[in-house]
Amino acid sequence: MPTRHPFERRVEAIKPSKTDINFVIMDYLINEGYPAAAKRFAVEANIQPTEDVGSIEERVKIRNAVQRGEIQKAIEMINDFNPQILDTDPSLHFALLRLQLVELIRVCVKSPNADITPALNFATTELAPRAPTDPDFLEDLERTMALLIFPPDNLAPQLAAILDPSLRSSVGNRVNEAILLSQGRRREARIRSLVRVRAWAEQKARQQKKDLPVKLDLGLDPVMREENGTRDTVMRESDVHDGDESL
Repeated sequence: MPTRHPFERRVEAIKPSKTDINFVIMDYLINEGYPAAAKRFAVEANIQPTEDVGSIEERVKIRNAVQRGEIQKAIEMINDFNPQILDTDPSLHFALLRLQLVELIRVCVKSPNADITPALNFATTELAPRAPTDPDFLEDLERTMALLIFPPDNLAPQLAAILDPSLRSSVGNRVNEAILLSQGRRREARIRSLVRVRAWAEQKARQQKKDLPVKLDLGLDPVMREENGTRDTVMRESDVHDGDESL
């Protein structure tokens, strides 16, 4: 049996409270938008969700609309939820309108004889007046309009990236964060910042030649363990998604 590194033994000696662990899990489920899993976990852990399940569901519906490319619907839902979100965040508003233009162009590039008028009209009325207010807006608009000029099967990487579905996800995540901030919540789950701090600490320790194992696992693998006759189950990703995908 291999000898365990002293650092690993010290880590195991530290026992985080179950209350703190449950709080971090619940915070993740709420911020990332898993209302069904949050409700189920609240029952299992005998704790109260820190946000109304209905509010989570509405936020998830908005984010999902963005990720499906239904941008006009998403904008209307955001304004119904809280009109100040886009009024006070011109960068997010422009990102949504630009994504709406991308979806119009996506339809155009599918056929060589497609009518590009709807895309041109939308760019002229919705984006062109906003572009001069910020150099980044202008650059984004110019790149997006270039999609109408070059063949879709021979785009430069920076142009091809605009049509990649990952742009929807990126803007959808920004919308999710903006809604959370409007509710006085953190823009991201605490576990994400904790992981970044942990990575930073390991990097600093290695730079200072501290005695560490060659590899340090994050310890986020799904496990089920029995301690002192009790079962502690760490939620699997499938458990998180179960019941939330239809929102």
